[in-house]
Order: sequence, then structure tokens, then C-alpha cells
Amino acid sequence: MRFGRKRTDDDPDRSESPETTADESSDPRARGPWDSSEITLEEGDETRVDLGSLLVPVNHELDVQLQVDEASGEVIAVVLAGETGAAELRAFAAPRNGDIWEGVRASMAAEVAQLGGTASESEGPYGTELQVSVVVELEDGTRAEQPSRVVGIAGPRWLLRVTMFGRPALQPLEDGDVETAVRDVVVVRGGTPVPPGDALPLTMPPQARPAAPPA
Repeated sequence: MRFGRKRTDDDPDRSESPETTADESSDPRARGPWDSSEITLEEGDETRVDLGSLLVPVNHELDVQLQVDEASGEVIAVVLAGETGAAELRAFAAPRNGDIWEGVRASMAAEVAQLGGTASESEGPYGTELQVSVVVELEDGTRAEQPSRVVGIAGPRWLLRVTMFGRPALQPLEDGDVETAVRDVVVVRGGTPVPPGDALPLTMPPQARPAAPPA
């Protein structure tokens, strides 16, 4: 599923993030992504789409696509897709005083190895990342190597797992369209108890419509 809104000449500049006085060298989230407690959310705000546990930015540069489990009909991930690349977003519950990213990283690396791919660790703006490469089958039946970069961003009782594809995976830019949009994401943890490591629920917004088949 995908949805969005058209940009008009009257639209204000949505590229600015909430102001912060945090030291970026000690706080990887000094410019986002945000916890819902860290910013003011106005009712009827059209700059982000409410997907339950994630509020994601919508603008003229990116499509917001939903990955839906065909069996259950549940939304399992959100994809911000642009001309040069994309980012898949999944939010998970985490303990109040702890970080589950190390364990998630190890599990993902093991899964990649089972698929015959490779996964290596590197350091990025949010800490340790995974550089992944797997072989996938294309629509024409041929097989090709698909690189990706997996980032774990820890917040208050949550982990946002971001998988970058295309240019953001190979040549990350601080002011890139996908990278900027990821920083503008808001995680709504909520007060409902969720076991650490379980996915935070995503909901289908009313304005969602079926995505066109890929070219």
C-alpha cells in the first residue's frame, strides 16, 4: 500500500526538525528520530502520517509504502521510497534500561548467513550498523546482489530498525532525502505492555490506497 499528498506552492518548508540543545556527539538522536514525548504533536498535523506506533513524514520527494502480511492483513513495516533509494522502518519494544540492538544484530547476521549472504559490522552516526549483502531473484528471473545497511536507533523503551537500500545504503548523505525523512520519524511507544523484542503495532490509515505494481 502507498499514500501521500501533493506538494503545493503554499506548503511551508517541512525540512526543519524540532530544535534541540543536545550535544550530537553524545546523543545520536539529537536531530531525530523522535519519541512522542520529545516533541509537540498538533491534532490534524498533515506533515506526518499516523501509523499507530510510527508517525512518518510525507512530502513530494518520497512515497510512503506499507508492507502488509497477506495472511493476517496486518501492517508489518513502513517503507520510505525515493528516486535513489529507500528505507524500511520497523519499531520494536525495548526494556526501560537496556538496548536490544546487539542481540537483534546478531540474529540478523545469522539469518543472512543462512541465506548465503554476508553481514559485517561498521560504525555509523547511530553506533554499530550492519552492512548486508544477499543475492535476490529479480522479476525477469535473473539473480543479483542486493546490498543494504541496517541501522538500530535506540529510544525510550523502543528500538527503531532502519534498513537502507540503494544510494542511502552505499553512499549515505547527512542531508539525503531518505536520511532526512528518517530523522523526522516519531515513535509512539504508548503505555501498553509489550515484551522487549516484539514489534510495536502499526495501523492502516484511512487514506491508504493499493500500490501500483512495480515497473
